Amino acid sequence: MNNLMKIKKLVGIGVLLALVVILQLISNYISFGPVNITLALIPLTMGAILYGPITGMVLGMAMGAIILVAPGTTFFLSFNVGLTVLLCLVKTGVAGLIAGLIFNGITAIKVDQKYKNPKFATSIITSALITPVLNTGIFILGATFMFTNLYSESGNLGEAFSLVIAATFTTNFLIEFLVSAICSPALVYLVKVLAHQSNLGFQNKFDLYIEDKKEEITFADVDSDKLFK
Repeated sequence: MNNLMKIKKLVGIGVLLALVVILQLISNYISFGPVNITLALIPLTMGAILYGPITGMVLGMAMGAIILVAPGTTFFLSFNVGLTVLLCLVKTGVAGLIAGLIFNGITAIKVDQKYKNPKFATSIITSALITPVLNTGIFILGATFMFTNLYSESGNLGEAFSLVIAATFTTNFLIEFLVSAICSPALVYLVKVLAHQSNLGFQNKFDLYIEDKKEEITFADVDSDKLFK
C-alpha cells in the first residue's frame, strides 16, 4: 500500500471513529430504564467490514471507552473500576473483531457467480446482526461472573444489579438488535456505493464479492449521426 492509500485509509478510519464517538456520546444520555442504549454499532460494523477485524476491534474499544463515562456505568464503577473498564473495552472490542471475521468468513465461501451478490448481502447483514448479540451477551456473562459478589448481595444493591441485567437482556438488546436489523439493508447499499465510487484504502477487494460496475454511457460516447438516422 503506497503512502496515498495509507493516508486515505487513515482518513476513512478516522471518519468512522468520529461517528462511533459522537453516536456513543449521544447514546450515553439515552436510556430506557437503568441501561443506556447503543447507537454506534452500525459504524463499528462498517469499520470491521471495510477495514478488517482488527480495525473493528479498535473501533469497538474506542466505543467501550466512551461507554465508561455514561451515567449508567457509574453503578459498576463504584463497585470495581478495573473490572468495569475491562468489561466495557472487551465487550465492544470483541464484537467488532468477530463482526469482521464473520464477514471475511462468509465472503470467502466459494459460490456460483449468480449467488455472489446474495452472499455479499448475507455477509454484511449477518455481521450487523451478530454485533448487538455479542455486545449484550458478553456484557451479561462478564457482569455475572466478574461481579459475583454484587449479584449475590441481598437488599437494594442486589436488586439493582438484577434489574440492570434484566433490562440489558430485554429492552436494551431488543432496541439495539432492531436498529441493526433495520439499518443492515442500508449498510449493504452503502458498502456497495463506497466500493464502486471510492478508494479509501479498504482492506477487502470488494470487486471479488459484488457485481461488476455497469458501464456508464455519456452523451459524448453517442454517435449523433447514427442516433438520428
